[in-house]
Amino acid sequence: MARFRYCLNASTIMTTPILRQIAVAEEAGYGAIELWHDHIDQHLKASGTLTEIRRAVDDAGLAVPTTIYLAGWFQPAGVEHTKALDEVKRRLEQSAAVGAKFAIAGPPPGKADRELGARHYAELLEIGKQFGVRPAFEYLGFVEDINTIDDAIDIITRSGHPDATVVVDPFHCYRGGGPIASLRKLRADQIAMSHFNDAPASPPASQQQDSDRVLPGDGVVDLRAYCDHLTAIGYDRWLSLELFREDLWAQDPLTVAKVGLQKMMAVAEG
Repeated sequence: MARFRYCLNASTIMTTPILRQIAVAEEAGYGAIELWHDHIDQHLKASGTLTEIRRAVDDAGLAVPTTIYLAGWFQPAGVEHTKALDEVKRRLEQSAAVGAKFAIAGPPPGKADRELGARHYAELLEIGKQFGVRPAFEYLGFVEDINTIDDAIDIITRSGHPDATVVVDPFHCYRGGGPIASLRKLRADQIAMSHFNDAPASPPASQQQDSDRVLPGDGVVDLRAYCDHLTAIGYDRWLSLELFREDLWAQDPLTVAKVGLQKMMAVAEG
């Protein structure tokens, strides 16, 4: 019996139209797909509908654990915050329409006002209740401030909200420099999603960006330890293949998805 379930993050085949992304995930053997709001919007601008996306997901028998992403809500306050929340609500409506349980909410790129951001995250969770979608907080290894698991834990703890969850990611652990072992500070139900990927030895971790990510097992991150920490806290849900590589986007998406699933399972189940 597999100890995790496997999901395809649409970023990995980003240049593929959204309905084909969904078909590829099914054909490659995944149980779920994470959808990006930018791709949803592209479909809508081309006269497509949310109903078409939902039908494609349901016909494929896939789950949509998350949609990606909610930005601009963390800080500042005032008119700019209100405007950001209008966009958040639009995206949460999309999330609900395509069947997502969570929507991923990111941190600011620079120095973070953690008290303000935590209050705004609690506000975000209350807004999410209107749509039946829970915003999940993600740390990002390449931002200035909130770039480790411990930073994300700080935000959800400060929020004081019982529905607060985080998104974890081995690449962001490596890039941000925080210990992977901090996964053990979380309960399984506090993890909305685990992205899955690897990082190369070069360039140095401090210089890496999204496009440097590599397929699981092709880099230097101790992914077996990462998976063991997840298992130790009882997390047995989605590992989602999230890459941002132009060389992969140029290949056949089904081949990329199949190879990615094989590499994920070789590391996580081996």
